[in-house]
Amino acid sequence: MYYIRINCTIICLHLCEMIYMQSIFEKAIKLMDEANSLDPNLVIVDGKKWPKELLYSQRMSEMLQRFAPDTDDAMKLAIRGQHIQRWMSPRTDYPEGRQGYFQWRTNLYKFHAEATGKLMAEAGYSEESIERAMKAVGKKALKVNPDSQLLEDIADLVFIEHYMLEFVEKHPEYDEEKWLDIVRKTWKKMSTNAQQFALSGALKLPESLVPLIQKAVAG
Repeated sequence: MYYIRINCTIICLHLCEMIYMQSIFEKAIKLMDEANSLDPNLVIVDGKKWPKELLYSQRMSEMLQRFAPDTDDAMKLAIRGQHIQRWMSPRTDYPEGRQGYFQWRTNLYKFHAEATGKLMAEAGYSEESIERAMKAVGKKALKVNPDSQLLEDIADLVFIEHYMLEFVEKHPEYDEEKWLDIVRKTWKKMSTNAQQFALSGALKLPESLVPLIQKAVAG
């Protein structure tokens, strides 16, 4: 009887912990979505208006579910926070040119990481989980830190499926060699698993760009 009571207590504690973790996860998602809902930049998809970064964050989560559905909550939130409130740090705040671009990107990583960490703390997450998510969002130790690599994989897959065609249309001045270089650089940032996923049919490749992508990844 004593052992039964102990087991029941352990089970109850485990269930309580699961319920608590689910509640703070849902709260963090809600806070992130509320933050991104303030994006003044709107896009129309299938006849519906979306705040740009809210749509992006949901596409990131959807891709994660397809690519790595067993990912834990800390990384689910890191991936949701990849572009959080990006409109608050516009490219136009920095000098033109390559140096200004890299300065903007570096500061963006820090901005997104801090914003993600702040909302996770507000939801009730531990310092350990927050630090882990912030390292991933901040692109720390890419190719070494598996969390950072997972976030990079998801970002690249989302770019290819949802944004690559739009990017091409914005730059008619780029020739084929320029595009091959862009695709190859994106491809090199991806893990082998992500590359295989992209070519497996699981990713919706932009039809008009399939020959370009195939030529780029073939060498």
